[in-house]
Amino acid sequence: MWIRVRTMDGKRSEQVDGLSKLTKIEDLRELIMEKFSVEPSLQRLFFRGKQLEDGYSLFDYDVGLNALVQLLERKVIKEVETQQENETPASPSDTDSGIETAENVQEVVEDTPSTSCEGLYKINALIDAQDTDVGAWFEAKVVNVTKGKTDGLDYHIKFDDYGDDGVKVVGEKLIRPRARKLLEWNEIEVTSKVMANYNMDHPKERGFWYDCVVLDKKNKRKKNELTVQLLLGENRTLEPCNITFVEEVFVIETVGSESGPLSADTAVTRKTEKEADCGHCRDNPDKDCKECGCHVCGEKRAFDKTLLCDECNLPFHTFCLNPPLDNLPEEDDWYCPLCCQDRSKVVKAGEKLKENKKKNKMKSMTSDTQRDWGKGMACVGRSKICTIVPSNHFGAIPGVPVGSLWKFRVQVSESGIHRPHVSGIHGKENEGAYSIVLAGGYEDDEDNGDEFTYTGSGGRDLSGNKRTAEQSCDQVLTKNNMAIARTCDVKADAKNGAEAKDWKKSRPIRVVRNYKGAKHSDYAPEEGNRYDGLYKVVKYWPEKGKSGFIVWRYLFRRDDKEPAPWTKAGKKRSKELGITIKYPEGYLEAQAQKLANEEAAGPKKKGKRSLSNDDASTPKSTPKKIKINEFEVSQELMKMIKTDKLNSKLWSEGLKSRKEGQTKFYQIIQDLFMCVCCQDVVHQPITTPCKHNLCKTCLQRSFKADIYSCPVCREDLEKENIEINIPLQKVLLKLFPGYTSGR
Repeated sequence: MWIRVRTMDGKRSEQVDGLSKLTKIEDLRELIMEKFSVEPSLQRLFFRGKQLEDGYSLFDYDVGLNALVQLLERKVIKEVETQQENETPASPSDTDSGIETAENVQEVVEDTPSTSCEGLYKINALIDAQDTDVGAWFEAKVVNVTKGKTDGLDYHIKFDDYGDDGVKVVGEKLIRPRARKLLEWNEIEVTSKVMANYNMDHPKERGFWYDCVVLDKKNKRKKNELTVQLLLGENRTLEPCNITFVEEVFVIETVGSESGPLSADTAVTRKTEKEADCGHCRDNPDKDCKECGCHVCGEKRAFDKTLLCDECNLPFHTFCLNPPLDNLPEEDDWYCPLCCQDRSKVVKAGEKLKENKKKNKMKSMTSDTQRDWGKGMACVGRSKICTIVPSNHFGAIPGVPVGSLWKFRVQVSESGIHRPHVSGIHGKENEGAYSIVLAGGYEDDEDNGDEFTYTGSGGRDLSGNKRTAEQSCDQVLTKNNMAIARTCDVKADAKNGAEAKDWKKSRPIRVVRNYKGAKHSDYAPEEGNRYDGLYKVVKYWPEKGKSGFIVWRYLFRRDDKEPAPWTKAGKKRSKELGITIKYPEGYLEAQAQKLANEEAAGPKKKGKRSLSNDDASTPKSTPKKIKINEFEVSQELMKMIKTDKLNSKLWSEGLKSRKEGQTKFYQIIQDLFMCVCCQDVVHQPITTPCKHNLCKTCLQRSFKADIYSCPVCREDLEKENIEINIPLQKVLLKLFPGYTSGR
C-alpha cells in the first residue's frame, strides 16, 4: 500500500510506496529520508494528533491506505564551544525542537514571526476584537500569530463566549488590548472616546459593547444621563442615543499605553447581553408575568406548589385553580382548565357525531377542494424561506430578474424580494428599509413609473382586526416611516424632513407593484405582483394629505441597470428570459376543478355572488410553452469557473442549464452547491477528496463529535487535510453577492 507524507508547513507532499500494515516506524523513516533528505533522527512523524514512535508498526496507529502522515523536521542544535574537553555535544531532543506537545505542533512553523516586537500581541494575550458585522467589541484571546498572505501579521483569536470552533483570523486593525479601567462619572469628558454598553433593539436593557463619542452629560437627581454617538467602524455611525449603564464606561486601551497590567485573574468581567428566557417580562423576578409565573395570578412564588400543563406548558399554582387542589395530583399527565377536554362532549363508541346547524352551513363543510385559492392567500404560511441572502439585505436578490411576476404575496415573500406577507414596508428603524410594495392603499400616492411619490404607514385605526381603514390621525416619522428615511443620503429629520445630498448615494430599495395599484397608477401589472427593480429615496417631507391629516411622503427615483418591465427593452428582456406569472403548486388544477364543479352544478341562482376577478382571470388550460433565450455567462465568470478544477464535473452539469434561462440556472447552481448539513449554499466551502462540498463550520462540528467521514458518502476524511476551496468561494460570491452575511 502507499501513504502520503506532508511537511508541517504544507509546502511539500510526497507519496511513499511499498508499505504494509506491518511496516515498522523506523523502516518508514528510512523511506522518508529518500524522499525528503531528512535524517531519521531529525524526523518527527504525526498521524491524527499522535506522534509515531519507533518499535511500533503502522497497524498499531491505524494508518491505512492513502492516509496522511505529517513530517516535522527537528532543528539542528549547534554545538556550544566550551573549554571543557569532556563535555559532550548536545543531541536533538523533543525539548530542543521547541515543541512540547503534539497539540501545538500545528501552531509552530519555522517562519513564525516573533511576538515580542513592539506593537504586536503575544500568544495568550487578552484582547478586545471587533465583529465587523455588528460593529461591537467582544472579549477574546490570541491563540496563534502567523505571517499574513500579503503584509503584516494574522492573529488567530478565540472569543471568550464562543465554542471550540470559534477561532477566527483577523488583522491587527480589528484587535486591541482588552479594556481594564472603569471611568468614574467625573472622569468622563465631553468629546472623549470611550467604550460603553448599548442595546439597539431594547435601549433600556443590556446589549453589546461599542466605541462611542460622548456628546453630552447631565447630572440628574435620580440618575445621570450620558448621550453618545456609537461608532460601528469604517465610517459607520448611529444617531445619538442615551446610555443606560453609565457606571460601566471603559477606557479604550492602545498598545504601549495601557492603563495597567492585566491577567486572567485581574481582568474586569464585562456583562454582555443575554437572551431572556421569557420574552414578556425579560426574566424580571420582581415583575408579575402570566407566562413564566402562575398563569392565573402572575406571581413567581411557591414553586413547590406549581403545576405545569402537559399540553400548553403553562404554570399554575395549585391554590389558584378552581376548585383549588390541596395536594399534587397523582396522575403522570396533568392538563390545565384551558386544555382539559369536556368529557360530556366526547362521542362514545356507536354514537353519531351531531353537527350544529351553523357549522353545517359554513363553506368549509361543503367545499370539495382542500383550499379555496385566492381567499386570504397573503396570510398563508410560507412553504420555503429565501436563504441565499439575509433578511436585512439591501439591493437585488441574486437569480430574481426585474419583471418577475407572482400570483400571491406569499410567493413574493418566499423569493426574498419582499418578506412581509401583508405589510407594505420591510425594514428596521435603526437600519433602513429593504423593500416596499405599491398596492394603492393610500390615496396620496402618485406613480409616474421611473419616479413616484410614496405615502408612509400609520395614522389609521385598525382595531377589530381590520386590514385597512380611513386616515384618522397624523402620521409620525417612526418605525417603518423612519426606516425609509434612513436610506436617504442625509441625516434623518423627524420634524421637517430632508433632501438627499446625492440621491444616487442613497441605499437601494426593492420595489414591487401590485395589481391593486391600478386605481392610482398606469404602471401596475394586470395580475399579481411584479418586481420592478431598485429605487432610491430622493427626499421626504410631511404635508397635509387629502384626508386632512399629516402624512409623510417620499420621492422615489429608479436607479437600476436592468430596464423597467413596462418599456420596450424591458418587455423584450422579459420575453427572452421567459418570464411569466408564477402560480403556487396545484393552483391551476384546483381552479380547473372548481370551474368544472360549478358548470356541472348549473347556473347560479339570482343574488349569489359570481366568480371573483382572480377566478375569472384564471386560465382554463395550461399556457403555451414560451421559448426561453439561453442565459449568457460573462467571460470573467467563465474564467473563475475554470479555476475551480475540483468541481469541474458539477460546473459542466450546471452550465447545461443555461438553455433554460437565468432563473433556472441560478436554481440549479444553488442545488448543486448546497451543503447537505445546513441545506444552504456552502459557506467557506470545503471540497472533500470524494468531490462533495460542505461548509467549513458544518464539517468542524462533525469532527468535534469525533465523526471523521463524509456526511454524503461516508468516506473517511483526514482532519489535517481540510482546506477552503478559494476558487469556488470566489465564484459563489460573484453569483450570489452578500450570501455570506450573518453566517
